Amino acid sequence: MPLKNILKLVVCAAALQVGSFTVKADDKSPWLVRGRLIDVVPSENSTVSINGEVSSGNSIVPELDISYFWNDHFATELILATSKHTIGAIDTDLGDLDIGHVWALPPTLLAQYHFNPDGQIRPYIGAGINYTIFHSADAGDLASIDYSNSVGFAFQAGVDIGITDNWAFNLDTKKIYINTDVSINDGAVTADVDLNPWVFGAGFAYRF
Repeated sequence: MPLKNILKLVVCAAALQVGSFTVKADDKSPWLVRGRLIDVVPSENSTVSINGEVSSGNSIVPELDISYFWNDHFATELILATSKHTIGAIDTDLGDLDIGHVWALPPTLLAQYHFNPDGQIRPYIGAGINYTIFHSADAGDLASIDYSNSVGFAFQAGVDIGITDNWAFNLDTKKIYINTDVSINDGAVTADVDLNPWVFGAGFAYRF
C-alpha cells in the first residue's frame, strides 16, 4: 500500500479516536453521588447565664452528598446527614451539668470549583450555606431544654481520586458555622452557643 494511503488511514483512525473521546466527554452525566463516613468535631464557644461553658461531644455518622455539574469545573452539592451529640455544661454556678443529648440535621448547599476535572486526582473547594435543625433533644439532669435552629456559612475542601471511569475515592473537610440559643427549664437558664464543627470525611463517589 502506498505511503500516502497509509498516512490517510492513520489520520482517519486518529480522528475517529478523538471523536470517540469527545462523545464520551459529552455523554458524561452531570450527576455525582458520594457516600462518606464523617467525624463531626464541634469547636464550641458559649456564653451561659449561670457562667461556665457548654461542651459538645464528637459524632461519627454516615453522610450522603448529591452533586450536579453545570460544566466541567463548576458544581452544586447538597449534603445530607444528621449527628447525635452529648451536651454538658462545665464550671457553672451550679457545678458541672449533664444536659443530655441532641441531634443536629444541617442540610448544606455548596457551590464548588473543581480544579482538574479530567485527571485522576481531582481537588475541589466549595462555599455555601447551611440550615441546622436541632431535634430529638434529651434534657439529661434538667427539667426541659430547647435549641433554636440556625443559619450559617459553610466552607469545604476535598479531593476525588479516580478508581475507574465512574468510581472515585473521596476525602473531604468542611467547616460549618452553627449557632443556637439554648433555653433551659423554660428560660430559667439560657446559653448562646457557637458549635462551628469541623467535619472530616472519607468515602466513595460515583459519577453516573
